[in-house]
Amino acid sequence: MSVLEIRDLYVTVETEAGITPILNGITLTMNTGETHAIMGPNGSGKSTLAYTIAGHPKYTVASGSITFDGQDVLAMSVDERARAGLFLAMQYPVEIPGVTVTNFLRTAKTAIDGEAPAIRGWTKDVKTAMSNLRMDPKFAQRNVNEGFSGGEKKRHEILQLEVLKPKFAVLDETDSGLDVDALKIVSEGVNRAKEATGLGVLLITHYTRILRYIRPDFVHVIVAGKIVEEGGPELADRLEDEGYDRFLDPAAPIEA
Repeated sequence: MSVLEIRDLYVTVETEAGITPILNGITLTMNTGETHAIMGPNGSGKSTLAYTIAGHPKYTVASGSITFDGQDVLAMSVDERARAGLFLAMQYPVEIPGVTVTNFLRTAKTAIDGEAPAIRGWTKDVKTAMSNLRMDPKFAQRNVNEGFSGGEKKRHEILQLEVLKPKFAVLDETDSGLDVDALKIVSEGVNRAKEATGLGVLLITHYTRILRYIRPDFVHVIVAGKIVEEGGPELADRLEDEGYDRFLDPAAPIEA
């Protein structure tokens, strides 16, 4: 079992107004095989947490720590984090002109494992994963995210997840912009990856609809850069009914 630990994490970002605090003391422990949902209103710091784990240079860790099996994640470069087994599915995947999906996936797998995968087995794995995600085989020869629809971009993110086999996946609003059918297909891909490898999932979302397909073990509510409530799947169900108003209203009581 692997463990990802976040301890008293404070993160800032530089804006036109100066240095702005975004995360204000986040503490969270994840084990492989677990699914943790991070929920909260817009602007609460959810995506900042995702990009800080991945090592985005825009964000500065003012204090606190992130460790992965005891290793200091904050001391690792972005590629070292990927090789260690961390994966980020971005909310807005970027285009990579001139690089096909096939070349991208094999290059990424080679970089992570330190050696190129055997062609026959690798080709079979990619074709199987694409079929499960209902992706046209011709998709493999397209340039990464170039001209992709929103749904295609999200399927490609989950294709990476299935074939690269990380230990922990951070999914940043993977459900955004997906219709019901695409949401179900993408969710099934996440569930397959978890079942196949014991993947740990940190699922960041604003809405509860994806949690109908990817059932969380733990739910954490972030407001103003702090975790204000934690619980199990029942907390997500409550948020479905009540929304976030009680966390945003200063007069409303917040359960410890």
